Amino acid sequence: MMKTDIEIAQETALWPISRVAEEIGIKEEELECYGRYKAKLSEGTLERLKSKDEGKLILVTAINPTPAGEGKTTVSVGLSQALCRLGKKSVLALREPSLGPCFGIKGGAAGGGYSQVVPMDELNLHFTGDFHAVTSANNLLAALLDNHIQQGNELNIDSRCITWKRCLDMNDRVLRNIVVGLGNKGDGFVREDHFVISVASEIMAILCLADGIADLKKRLSRIIVAYDRDGKPVTASDIKAVGAMAALLKDAVKPNLIQTLEHTPALVHGGPFANIAHGCNSVRATKTALKLSDYVVTEAGFGADLGAEKFFDIKCRMAGLKPDVAVLVATVRALKYNGGVKKEDLAKEDLSALKRGIVNLEKHIENIALFGVPLVVTLNVFASDTEEELSYVEKFVKERGCEFARSEVFAKGGEGGEELAKAVVETIDKKPSEYKPLYDLELSIEDKIKTLAAKIYGAKGVSFSKDAKDQIRKLTELGFDRLPVCVAKTQYSLSDDPKLLGRPRDYEMNVREVYVSAGAGFLVVLTGAMLTMPGLPKHPAAYDIDLTDDGRIVGLF
Repeated sequence: MMKTDIEIAQETALWPISRVAEEIGIKEEELECYGRYKAKLSEGTLERLKSKDEGKLILVTAINPTPAGEGKTTVSVGLSQALCRLGKKSVLALREPSLGPCFGIKGGAAGGGYSQVVPMDELNLHFTGDFHAVTSANNLLAALLDNHIQQGNELNIDSRCITWKRCLDMNDRVLRNIVVGLGNKGDGFVREDHFVISVASEIMAILCLADGIADLKKRLSRIIVAYDRDGKPVTASDIKAVGAMAALLKDAVKPNLIQTLEHTPALVHGGPFANIAHGCNSVRATKTALKLSDYVVTEAGFGADLGAEKFFDIKCRMAGLKPDVAVLVATVRALKYNGGVKKEDLAKEDLSALKRGIVNLEKHIENIALFGVPLVVTLNVFASDTEEELSYVEKFVKERGCEFARSEVFAKGGEGGEELAKAVVETIDKKPSEYKPLYDLELSIEDKIKTLAAKIYGAKGVSFSKDAKDQIRKLTELGFDRLPVCVAKTQYSLSDDPKLLGRPRDYEMNVREVYVSAGAGFLVVLTGAMLTMPGLPKHPAAYDIDLTDDGRIVGLF
């Protein structure tokens, strides 16, 4: 019986983080250590590296997630390890896990099997405190806003038009809609309030898009927290919150360095969700990794319709990044699930279901092509996959002009990713990237949304609620119509309906709300029944996590 992920991680002999840093040219005195195995890179280090040449940028994305699992992070880790095995200098650039899914549905998010970043227990829990800093800065801003109103409301804020929400890095459905200010006059004014999960906070997005402390403060200053009685925006700068928030984020803005099970360096920093935020690790971590290596492997959350689209249209556009190749992860099991097979029956060979479900992979292949980036499709191989199933997918992919490789990185680590690594390097060498964003920023807000709905999600049209129409009109009047859009949408389907698997066609996408994240620099578009504060499932992963008497964490995936 194969060991669990946490057992594998805890039995691995880690290198001191100074040795990992040394492998990529970082001196011990340039590290700000958090124990023996994790550290932040100092501001001086980041400044020193700016003059160095950049390596190649590899994006790992996937088909729509299913209960069968796709293993995108596992493949990212395994690919970077495999590149190192081939004699290439590679660095990982990943997101930090949120406590919400860790204790909710996943139980951990550090890769899996023999392709993990470690120490996985510390990474999945408090790590270096970045998420706590984001949460504190977010809630400080909320507290200063309410206090400003309590102390006389000099800015004439309309208490019915407060847009800033509190946050918590935990799934907690009862906090979605609450009433605050109950009690005496000195306890504040009574109003409805809301919580989002910390990874959906605009401050998390800002942390991941900021290019340094000065840029961080500029972005924080632009956050819109409310509107006054004349309908004008009130910002974090207006209520004098920027300096204190920046102080809380002083260390959080620095990338974190850890390692994989095979000691490949990994910069793990930031963690916005891709279904309700832009789903990419920090710009600082990605740019730093590019200065430290020949090949950077990064990932974007959930399927290519969410994370990859936002990576291309938001992160790369804002940061001036040019991805060299994309890797699209799929599994036979997930494709059969898209073809209508129940989770408990996925281990059985079923070519007819595979043929029905492979249209999901087909659409994601088409989507990546829209951005002009060369593509390698990889199948994350499971023991139950048959040769006939694997060969069918390979033939399907190659008929569409894409490179193909199998991946066995879960069971074999870097060794199991060498076929994929060779395909990636060969593709970069032979197929130059012609990366371009999907849409022009000069398009109207409605047209940007309609472009995404038609070209990425395959919708026949878009239905805007009355509130959404009013919000779009207001945002256009305020001059925010030239920003990119960040669509909040279910991850389980190309559509806004999680039950529509495969490749939905002839449906209408429903937009119910549009608001601006002025500091992050994009518009958020809420579709379908998408929520920004998740709830716990019937059997949360927290039920299975424990601490032994000798201090070892168990049950963390």
